[in-house]
Amino acid sequence: MTTPVPLPPSDNERERAAELLQRACGDGRLTLEEFSVRVGAVWAAESGQELEKATSGLAVTPIVGSAQSIDSVTTIFSESKRRGRWRLRSPRLWLRTFFGATELDLREVLTSESTIEIGGLCMFGQVTVIVPEGVEVDLTGAVVFSSHDLRLAPVPRVPGTPEVRVDIATWFGQVQVISKRSLPY
Repeated sequence: MTTPVPLPPSDNERERAAELLQRACGDGRLTLEEFSVRVGAVWAAESGQELEKATSGLAVTPIVGSAQSIDSVTTIFSESKRRGRWRLRSPRLWLRTFFGATELDLREVLTSESTIEIGGLCMFGQVTVIVPEGVEVDLTGAVVFSSHDLRLAPVPRVPGTPEVRVDIATWFGQVQVISKRSLPY
């Protein structure tokens, strides 16, 4: 007697699992990077067990540490870095960099938004935005005696991840957006 082959998860089961992950990301229980990895596993799952594994450990438990909420970053003759776990106060982040350097690492940002917008101005400075692999990014803005550089890994978009729109006017500076592989969890 042969054992029956388990059926792959249905589209409805996958959608429910992706919604659960999105709520967990919005609640601060998952970072954008963790969400990206797990939602990719949901859509790639070939069995119910793989689907359960992708959504495991999402019980409502308090987060250790803080998640600083921000809605703007201003850097003047300085260097500013946003790394680790932090929360966007709104779907739009304002950035102003003058004669300095700003780095935003979105891999552990906490958000439930479907679109993250980063807008602002960079004069005589450098802005670097780091996103997890598989996130769609649009880089726009005026470029005067400057450069805009979009370097994303050639991987398919992970379904359910937010689109990141970077619209920074740049004079005598550089704006670059790069993707980095997710850290193992």
